Amino acid sequence: MQIHELKTSFSRKVKKRVGRGGKRGTFSGRGSKGQRARAGHRIRPAERDVLLKIPKLRGVKHRSLKLKTVVLNVGDLDKKFDAGAINKKLLVELNIIKRISEPVKILGEGGVKKQFQIEGIGVSKGAKTKIEKAGGSINL
Repeated sequence: MQIHELKTSFSRKVKKRVGRGGKRGTFSGRGSKGQRARAGHRIRPAERDVLLKIPKLRGVKHRSLKLKTVVLNVGDLDKKFDAGAINKKLLVELNIIKRISEPVKILGEGGVKKQFQIEGIGVSKGAKTKIEKAGGSINL
């Protein structure tokens, strides 16, 4: 066997180069003229450019990075947890939230029979009354 007789175990797929004349005609499948027919140009999303012109919305592209609040209902707490302290550290250990910096709020849907001591978690008015009626406490 000689070097010119060697073959690879995988086939090489050659990327078709478009826009250089040849067998596809003068425009080579790119249409005629304009930004889309040129090489190396891409079209940016128009909404972003419009929003950047409005002073109040200039930072709007960064707002999508905000963390969404994780919602827990009082009924879910009653089912999943035993009576005792509930804090963000416990929620991270149980994989309910990914990191401690993630915002969490407890809402008042469902009923509570256990006594919970909630620490460092946001609580709605309805949830607060239900937890306190059951004998629990809330510390922010």
